[in-house]
Amino acid sequence: MLKRFFLLCSGVDLVLLEKCANGEQNKYAGIGATVFFTALMATIASAYALFTVFDNIYTAIFFGIIWGLLIFNLDRFIVSTIKKSESKRKELIQVLPRLLLAMIIAVVISKPLELKIFEKEINQVLLTEKNQMTLDNKTQIAQQFTPEIEKINAEITSLKEEITTKENEVNTLYETYIAEAEGRKGTKLIGKGPVYKEKRDKHDAALAELNLLKTENTNKIQQKEATIASLLENQKLKETQTQPIISNFDGLMARVNALNKLPWLPSFFIFLLFLAIETAPIFAKLISSKSEYDYKLENHESQVKTWIQQQVHQREAILHTDINLNNKIYSDLKTEEELYNYKQKMARNLMKLQADSFYKNQQNIL
Repeated sequence: MLKRFFLLCSGVDLVLLEKCANGEQNKYAGIGATVFFTALMATIASAYALFTVFDNIYTAIFFGIIWGLLIFNLDRFIVSTIKKSESKRKELIQVLPRLLLAMIIAVVISKPLELKIFEKEINQVLLTEKNQMTLDNKTQIAQQFTPEIEKINAEITSLKEEITTKENEVNTLYETYIAEAEGRKGTKLIGKGPVYKEKRDKHDAALAELNLLKTENTNKIQQKEATIASLLENQKLKETQTQPIISNFDGLMARVNALNKLPWLPSFFIFLLFLAIETAPIFAKLISSKSEYDYKLENHESQVKTWIQQQVHQREAILHTDINLNNKIYSDLKTEEELYNYKQKMARNLMKLQADSFYKNQQNIL
């Protein structure tokens, strides 16, 4: 039962093969087994690749089975269409396009399995890339908010400097009227005279201006600090919103790119393994000598071809003979007097009817 299944997978003519030796049947059963297991590996590889895309096991299995059946059909077609010939050059010419197709299939099958085999290494590469992307993302977002924050901080600094400048001015005026009272500067008279009073009033006015400036600038600084806090909150919110996009950066394309950043030699050997599996049936038929099944298949195809050619030739001969007979019959009829007189009579009657019809039409018009 299993042998017959593998023979079906090989695409051979079972009726012809049953008449061949057991060794011939085993050879094609082996070819069919290679075709089947290649399709099975393609199903597994495709299901895993699609699972990374859809993240749904049932969808991945469904489309993986469809892909496996497609690969199975292609491999079966490739193997079954290779015909053994006495000329190795002809065999090589017919095998070349099939080898190219087999190489493409090997790449498609091997790549998803490489992703699974090197999954841990790929995850490490993706983690490094995600961390770098997170830093880059924060930098890019900060570039959107930093200019505004720096501008507001500069305004806050300017407001604080105004207060400091005014405080220095008040302190200087304070020192001036104290020195006047102690007789160290100004009039150098000890006591609180008119000059002292003038300098004291000037200090008190500046102190009042300082207190008012502190109140106004403090309110402005608080508003600007609240604006900065709001900007920083929006910056963190934007970072939080964009982080899931970075965290989900592990799709099929990202994993393939990460795989390409790993050393190429292990991946290359896996590709060679699947290429060997995929091309094994082709090379098995190519290097094997012309066997019993090939001769019987060639004989069967030759019989069909000869029979078709006979049928075509026979139909062409019948057509040629029929044309010659028709030509001769109509040629003989052309000389018969009775047929000529009959057709002349019918033509005369037709012309009379046409003349009568024309006359009636003219009467109706008048």
